[in-house]
Amino acid sequence: MFWQERLRTPDRKGFRQLEGSRQVEGSRQVQDSVQVEDSVQVKESGLSAFPEDAELVITSVQVLKRPKHRYRIFFGAYAFEVHEDVMIKYRMIKGAVFTKAELEEIVSADERQQGYADALTYLSRKPRTAYEISMRLKEKGWGEETINDVIGRLQAEGYLDDAAYAQEWAAQRVKLRGKGKLWVRHELRQKGVSKPLIEDALGEVSEDDEFASAMLLGAKKWRGTSGEPLDKKRKTGAFLQRRGFSGKIVSKVLRELGREDGMSAEDEWDAE
Repeated sequence: MFWQERLRTPDRKGFRQLEGSRQVEGSRQVQDSVQVEDSVQVKESGLSAFPEDAELVITSVQVLKRPKHRYRIFFGAYAFEVHEDVMIKYRMIKGAVFTKAELEEIVSADERQQGYADALTYLSRKPRTAYEISMRLKEKGWGEETINDVIGRLQAEGYLDDAAYAQEWAAQRVKLRGKGKLWVRHELRQKGVSKPLIEDALGEVSEDDEFASAMLLGAKKWRGTSGEPLDKKRKTGAFLQRRGFSGKIVSKVLRELGREDGMSAEDEWDAE
């Protein structure tokens, strides 16, 4: 796929990769303290119920059946849930001690991890722009801080690159999909790509490539249109303009098609 030349597309199987330089031993220690779901009962769930000024000791760690890769962390009668990556990163094993402030930081990290996982799932289908990812995460209820963190992380990891996306999109749409630069410019604006990046991307597509695409479409339309040459001109020109080709390109195509059809050079072939 042409996207793979410039952009990384995450594989669903890679979602469980541990962050940073996570060590195997740390993961084993966490797993040793894990219990199967339903083996422990909890009276108070959610961080808001936790006491403010107290050292909070993990009494057990319980793996959840659904959703996958999530765990319930118990502090006596209190508990909350985190993603596996977050649990391992903060070494949340039985006997570990935390303050409520530290747990609040962990909850924030867990929200960012969940947002990141949602973004990866969305990206696994096809490449997206930063704006598209932001809108998707907003639809799923994530806050601005979490969204910004996820976008930054994806960009740093090479999963998001609006410049590369715009260049690949422009080339593919013009050369393979028969769209003019005006059409492509509108599409990229809708995808939230910045104006400078759009213009840079369109600048990478040569006028010759755009003309070749328009000529191919125009010739097919011309041959399939019945009537007098002026009718063919009018219908073919309107068709190409609807596809986003500029007046300059359309006029050039119409002149060439007119000559091929035996029309005299005195006929007017400019796009209306």
